[in-house]
Amino acid sequence: MKTLILAVFPQLRRFALGPFFPCIVAASLCWGAVAQAQEKPAEPSHNAGWVVIPVEEYRVLRAKAYPVEHDPEPPPMDATLTRVDYDLRVAGDLAAGRANLTIDVLKDGWVRVPVPAGLLVREARLDGKAVSLVPGAAGKGGAHLSALLSHAGRSVLLLDVDVPVSMSAGDESLALPSTESGVTRAEVLLPRLGVDLRVAGGLLSQKYETPAETKWVAYARGNEALTFTWRRKTEDHHVELPLRLRGSLTQLTSLAEDSTTVYAEASLDVVQGAAREVKIQLPEKITINQVSGAMVADWEMKNGELAVTFLEPVEHSARFVILGESRLARDGIIDIPLLRLENTERDEGGVAVEVLGAGEIKGQKAQGLDDADATDLGDMVASRQSPALVAFRARPGEAGATRSLSVNVARYDQQAVLMANIEEARYQVLMSTDGKELVQARYAVRNNQRNFVKVTLPQGATVWTVTLAGKPVRPGQSPDGSLLLPLEKSRGGDDAPAFAVEILYLTKAAAWAEKGREKVTLPALDLPISRTGLLLYYPPLFHVSAEPGTFRMQEYQNPMSAVLEPNVFESMGLASKTAPAAPAEQFDRLANFARLSDDKEKKDATQALLDRFRAKSSSGKVTGILPINVSFPAFGPSIYLVSELTSENQFPAAEFSFQRDKKGGVR
Repeated sequence: MKTLILAVFPQLRRFALGPFFPCIVAASLCWGAVAQAQEKPAEPSHNAGWVVIPVEEYRVLRAKAYPVEHDPEPPPMDATLTRVDYDLRVAGDLAAGRANLTIDVLKDGWVRVPVPAGLLVREARLDGKAVSLVPGAAGKGGAHLSALLSHAGRSVLLLDVDVPVSMSAGDESLALPSTESGVTRAEVLLPRLGVDLRVAGGLLSQKYETPAETKWVAYARGNEALTFTWRRKTEDHHVELPLRLRGSLTQLTSLAEDSTTVYAEASLDVVQGAAREVKIQLPEKITINQVSGAMVADWEMKNGELAVTFLEPVEHSARFVILGESRLARDGIIDIPLLRLENTERDEGGVAVEVLGAGEIKGQKAQGLDDADATDLGDMVASRQSPALVAFRARPGEAGATRSLSVNVARYDQQAVLMANIEEARYQVLMSTDGKELVQARYAVRNNQRNFVKVTLPQGATVWTVTLAGKPVRPGQSPDGSLLLPLEKSRGGDDAPAFAVEILYLTKAAAWAEKGREKVTLPALDLPISRTGLLLYYPPLFHVSAEPGTFRMQEYQNPMSAVLEPNVFESMGLASKTAPAAPAEQFDRLANFARLSDDKEKKDATQALLDRFRAKSSSGKVTGILPINVSFPAFGPSIYLVSELTSENQFPAAEFSFQRDKKGGVR
């Protein structure tokens, strides 16, 4: 036992000054007890639960069980100026008073707090005790004074200050320096009455007067200097003098078919006094609906007068707008109701009359008014686009001069002007058993102003040819995929000539079975169609009958429009008049005519024409792509369907049922 203790003792002496000496001693005693227990005979006993660990591991475990608390981080600033309150009294060229500085110190120890620059400090007190102010830190406004505070928390520094008052051109001003405080409040007392005040760099909160003093309360804006500027109030007896007005009223009267609208703009110039309201004389036949203006508070119609009340007395000028209506005659001689300003020294302005709708002013009779141009009466009249408008300017003179105006209005019956119309549409459809459909659409168009007609073909259709008045054209395409066909412009009126527009296209439908129903959808146009004819050619092996709907069956009739009549040359089996014959055939015809002609002059003229034509034809080929005219193959039995009044952008459709003929097409 002694040997064990002596062996451990040097190590104990090494850590005797450490914090773990008691633990090590306890461990050694435990080892001694264990050794004694080993010397004794073995007896049945349980383990006491002691654990021996190295010193380094013990230190790690203790540091985790009892972590060291770190010191909090210091505040970003030592102190802050939270609020500044001024209480000043103006006396001569100085404003003396007190400035209360609310300071929050965030750091223990001495802290330097700068005093706002520009203040003449006579005395400083903190918690009722006088304190000294020291110059600021070098390099940071060292010429400014600062107060030294020794403990953390909120403190109020009381300063007795003087602020200079400057004078310039009759104005006196007091400027308080800008501060970095959150709130800056200033209360200034002036032992004087009757002054006009202006505040810069802040907002005036209160202003009140006592029997001998004037007091202002204002708050500074951000880091701006707060400046008070005042001067002696000038006595102005302008408002107390009798009212003298000069006015101008411009009136626009719009004569419609069943009602009359009156629109007037009034402008007032106050020469003397203040106008709290203005009165306008109203004729008997007029009703006021609205009076609007920036200064208008209310208005009232009473005893043939319109009284307009202002929000506050008008000392200089005011403008407002009057909107009314009246019931006047539709045509004939009409007396125009005129609005007049009352109680004015001079009444200027003018009157304009316009006729809305189909009508014109045949004559006018005016008294106290002179003819004028519409642009002379301002934008209200100059901006009107009415073709029937007359304008008059008020004749210079006294405001009470008599004025009257009557006009003679002639009305006309309005006629609808059709810009474009399709008076007739003819369709030929050749159908096959495999579902292919060849469609020829021909339209008789009358056009006055339209440049294009928009044609929307059925889905999946392929255009072959497009012609306008017999001449091939290349159609355009709109963003939605529709065709844009150019149109010829005709002269207006009912006798505008019609021209033909033709489209030939191919589309695909379902193949025909033994029997079933089929629907033929035709193009949609953005123009109305008066009447429509549909000639449907179907396979000879089938029997076709029309179903009830928009189209009905009828015996075939030739087109009512002359431009859709079948070509005479085509009906005779000759070349179309739009497709010239071959040059050789034309040579033969001209030569035969020249030989058979008996008149020598005609014979010579024909021969000269023949020579000129031969020279022109043999000189060379015509440049460019020649159009190809595709004739519609009219084959098989047919049915004829008609329809009326197809509106614009509507797809006309005809339905029919078919069934295979049992006779195999033998008639």
